[in-house]
Amino acid sequence: MEPGQQSLPKLGARQFVKLERELEKGPLVYGWEDQRWTLARITTVIGRRFHVSYTVRGVWNLMRRTGWSCQQSVCRAIEGAVEVWRKQVWPQVKA
Repeated sequence: MEPGQQSLPKLGARQFVKLERELEKGPLVYGWEDQRWTLARITTVIGRRFHVSYTVRGVWNLMRRTGWSCQQSVCRAIEGAVEVWRKQVWPQVKA
């Protein structure tokens, strides 16, 4: 491949829609409790679900091309952590 050329996406449009549905379920479904999607985790989900191999950089390019952002504000991250605590830890403490 020549410099500056992009490779063809390994996931088709239908598969990407399915990937988005998987991501909407949240990382907990895949065993990650902190409720954050990372590029490495998305790479793992793609491999498990679609039997397609991507590099982390390839997943970054895929997600960026399809409008996803990797940024999360600090406030939103804290809110997410509080929500997870409230749903998972507080019921155990309360009991």
